[in-house]
Amino acid sequence: MKKIAEYTLLLAVAGTLSLQGCDDYFDLNTNPNQVSNPPLASLLSTVTHKTGINNYNVGSAIAPYVQYIANATPSAASDTYQIVDFSTTWDGLYFAMADIYDLKQTAITQGSSEYLGVANVLMAYHLSLVTDLWGDAPYSEAFNLSTFTPKYDSQQDLYNTSLTLLDEAITELGKTNATIKLTAANDLIHGGDRAKWLKTTYALKARLLNKVSKTPQYNPTLVLQTLANAYTSNADDAGMAAFSLRNPWAQVAVNNAGLSLGGWLSEQLIEHLNGTTYGVVDPRLKKITDPTVTGTYIGTTNGAGNRPPATNTVQDENYVSVNSPWTNNTAPVLIITYAELKFIEAEAALRAGDKTNSYDAYLGGIRANMDKLQVPTPEREAYLQNPVVAVGADNITLALIFKEKYVATYLNPEAWNDARRFNYAYKDFTLPVNAALPTFIRRLEYPTTSERSRNAANVPSVGSLSDRLWWDVQ
Repeated sequence: MKKIAEYTLLLAVAGTLSLQGCDDYFDLNTNPNQVSNPPLASLLSTVTHKTGINNYNVGSAIAPYVQYIANATPSAASDTYQIVDFSTTWDGLYFAMADIYDLKQTAITQGSSEYLGVANVLMAYHLSLVTDLWGDAPYSEAFNLSTFTPKYDSQQDLYNTSLTLLDEAITELGKTNATIKLTAANDLIHGGDRAKWLKTTYALKARLLNKVSKTPQYNPTLVLQTLANAYTSNADDAGMAAFSLRNPWAQVAVNNAGLSLGGWLSEQLIEHLNGTTYGVVDPRLKKITDPTVTGTYIGTTNGAGNRPPATNTVQDENYVSVNSPWTNNTAPVLIITYAELKFIEAEAALRAGDKTNSYDAYLGGIRANMDKLQVPTPEREAYLQNPVVAVGADNITLALIFKEKYVATYLNPEAWNDARRFNYAYKDFTLPVNAALPTFIRRLEYPTTSERSRNAANVPSVGSLSDRLWWDVQ
C-alpha cells in the first residue's frame, strides 16, 4: 500500500471515494472499498472533475469581492469584507492537489509523459488558486511523510513553482510518443486531446506572466510570445462539464428559485451592462440573466441586501440564470478561455506600445465572448460598432480592456486578480455598503478550521484583509 501522506488528511476525515488516490493516513489496514493503486485513467477522472469544482468554489468565494454577486442580507460577511472561514475551499484545493500528486507519481512510475504533463498543469493551476487567495502557503512539505505541520512557502516562490510546473508540462506534453496516452472518457476537460492540453499550458502560463504587470519582472513581449502557442478559438477553451446533476452555478439558480435566496447579481455588474454606467446596453446582459418581472434589469447593492420589500422573492431583481449559456445545467465550468486570452493579448500589446494589435485583440476578445454567450450576430456587431466600444486604435486604453474583460471573466476566479491589478478602477465601482474596511479587499485570512487549529505555529499572521500580495504592489 502506498504511503503518501497528504497533510490535508489532518484537516478532515477523508471520505471513501472509489476513484480517489489517497490511501489511509496511518496505513494500518486496507479499506476494501478504496482502490489502493488506482489506474492513471481513474486518477485523471478525479483530478479533472475536482478542478472544475474548485474553480466554482473559488469563483463563488470571490464573486462578491468583484461584485458579480451580492448577498440578499444586509451587511453580510461575504459582501462587506468581514473575515470568513474558507476552510472548505482550502480543503478542497489541497485534497485535489493530493490527488494530483498521486497522479504525477504514478505517471512517473509508469512512464507516461501525457499524464505527467497534465498533472503538472493541474498542480500549477491549483497552486495559483491557493496563493492568489492567501499568499504564502504549504507546498514543498505538503505531500510527504516528514511532517504533519508543513512550512509555508513564500507566495513569490509559489508563483515561480507554478511557472516551473507549466514549463515542465510544456516539455512533457510536447512529446508524441507517450507509452500510456490520455483516455478521452476519463479526461473531463479536454477529452484526452494532448494538443489541447499543450495549448492550455501555454494559456495558463500567459495568464501567470501577465499577472505580475505591476512588478519590475513583467515582460509584455514574453506574454505575447507565450500566447502565440495558446488558444486560437473558443473551441480550445478549458472547461469541465461532468456533473452528478447539473452545473453548480445552475444549482445556485435552481436553489434561488426554491427561495434559498442565493445568486443575486450585483448592482455593479448589472449597471455595467444595462447602459447605466457606460451609456451602451450590452447584449450579453440578457444572455447572463433573465429580466425581472417588470422586464427590466436591476441588481442588488453589495452590503445593502435586496431592495424593499425585504427578502422579496418576486423576481424583481436579477439572479444567476439557469437559462444562460454560461450557467445552465450542462454548461461547462470554464477554467480559462480564448476570450480571456485575447484581453491578455490586448493588455500586453498596449503595455508593449503596440496600439494597433492591442485594439484588434480587444475587439477579438469581445467578439469571442459574445459568441460563447450565443449573442446573435447582428446584436454583436451593433455593439462592436457603437462609438463607446469602437474607439479606434489610437484611443485604446487599459480601462477599456479591463472593462470588457470584467464581463468575459464573469464568475471566474481570475476576475479578482484583475480587479486587484487594476486597483478596482472600474467606472463607478464603489465599496460595498457597511464595508468593514476603508478600502477594497486584497486577500483572505487563513482558514480557522483547516489551518489555525492544526498548523498554527506555521500560519503567517495577517494584519488586514487590505494587505496586498507580492504582485499587487502600489
